[in-house]
Amino acid sequence: MLIAQISDPHIKAPGKLAYRKVDTATMLRRCVDHLMSLDPQPDLVVLTGDTVDLGRAQEYAQLRSLLAPLKPPLVVIPGNHDDRAELRAAFSDHAYLPAQGFLQFAIDGAYPVRIVGLDTLVPWEGRGELCTQRLDWLARTLAEQPGRPTVILMHHPPFLTGIEHMDEIGLRGSDEFAQIVSRHPQVQLILCGHLHRNIQARVGGRAAMTCPSPAHQVTLDLRPGAPSTFSMEPPGYLLHQWTGAGFVTHQVHIGNFPGPFRFFSDDGSLID
Repeated sequence: MLIAQISDPHIKAPGKLAYRKVDTATMLRRCVDHLMSLDPQPDLVVLTGDTVDLGRAQEYAQLRSLLAPLKPPLVVIPGNHDDRAELRAAFSDHAYLPAQGFLQFAIDGAYPVRIVGLDTLVPWEGRGELCTQRLDWLARTLAEQPGRPTVILMHHPPFLTGIEHMDEIGLRGSDEFAQIVSRHPQVQLILCGHLHRNIQARVGGRAAMTCPSPAHQVTLDLRPGAPSTFSMEPPGYLLHQWTGAGFVTHQVHIGNFPGPFRFFSDDGSLID
């Protein structure tokens, strides 16, 4: 199974630029085009939050239009820039999304792995939270199928990254989350967004990582007190390949680059 992960596209209303600089719509369009050129095609595309920038209906309409060319099934979870009600309305045709309450779900039986989505959104705040209600739901949900390989989707990463201004708007309840997943070895991957770059860690003994954005990236600045900035590093997404025994993850850069070039000539000799 091949899972493509997109995160943090921050789609604006048509004609608007994020931070007056970033044409997020064009960049997501290029991401979708790049995904559709893959061979083999992903079996599933997951979008791990901050799908739009201000949580407005017009932005969600633009998002749906940009994602429409995707052929694989799409799974979405909210980020801190999303609005639950508007996201639910925009993706009302997605049966896995609950009709009310937190946007949390488990997708069973459709794929070789189980997909569990968590809602870390705190309305109108940058930080995330896993309250007792959300954590209890996760514990019950994981306990239902302890023998089934599971991928958890969540926007805010449950670990500190060293990028101070992002850690300050990190996840409350991350320690409790780590305790829960430590009891469930079926959890193979914890896929997150929020950081606009690929950062990897272990949480409760499980592999966890954040995803680059198809648009702007949070600047890699590990100095204490570093300012909150972004840069136009190469945009990207992640590909997670399930082997039957575990996952292998590839970071993919979006763009046109020289190559591919051959290492060997037709006779099998190394090109020197």
